[in-house]
Amino acid sequence: FRYYTVDRCDFNSSELNDIEFIRSTFYNKLEFARFSSSLGKFVGYTEWGVKTADYWNSLTSYLQGMKAQREAYCLNNIGIDYRAA
Repeated sequence: FRYYTVDRCDFNSSELNDIEFIRSTFYNKLEFARFSSSLGKFVGYTEWGVKTADYWNSLTSYLQGMKAQREAYCLNNIGIDYRAA
């Protein structure tokens, strides 16, 4: 694939404070931008990634939605994983 995103959750426990939501965005197998719920914003890793991250960070509603993924996506799924283990 040329363009794709990967969402992941890094965690030590099922407590919300110990959870980090990360969305990595790739083009041609190179990560060009990443959102981290710990930082609360996108960071670019290439020249184009920096421009893209700045644009995404300027979209208030999009940024709020990304911040909410820590609870909506991670917390729910981590709870399921902990119960299954």
